Amino acid sequence: MRQVDLERQVGSTLPFAVGRLFRSVALAGILLGLAPVSAAEQAVTSSAPGNIAIELNKLEPQAGQCRAYFVVTNKNTANYQELKLDLVLFKPDGVIGRRFAVDLAPLKSDKRTVKLFELAETACDDVGSFLINEVMECRTDSGPADDCLDDISVSSLTKAQLTK
Repeated sequence: MRQVDLERQVGSTLPFAVGRLFRSVALAGILLGLAPVSAAEQAVTSSAPGNIAIELNKLEPQAGQCRAYFVVTNKNTANYQELKLDLVLFKPDGVIGRRFAVDLAPLKSDKRTVKLFELAETACDDVGSFLINEVMECRTDSGPADDCLDDISVSSLTKAQLTK
């Protein structure tokens, strides 16, 4: 059937063109090996982009305890003098292991930084995930900052997830 005949039957080329476009996009996704990511999977691996990106980069065993490496990227033009987080460590079975505070400051503007924290008396195999429960303190050069938790995005390169 020629396109002219199809146009007469349908009345417009728009439905045909739109259908062809959707089929082309779906085929391209299949050929490239792209699979749709569910909202739940996105929430586990990262949150919406923020001006302060915190990545759990590595968990390293150290003499019976665990060392956590966080990569913090300050995308703001402001320097942070204080950024103290209330973190909750969950064991792999989902039970709360412990609660502690970490201070990520100082953070220079437009700078990526690595912060290390020793998890005393905690083996890396006992770390299931971390939750940023609250921002305890948040202050830039110009004074206290509002809504710091909303300005943080999180991700993890380890089997343990970091969420907020």
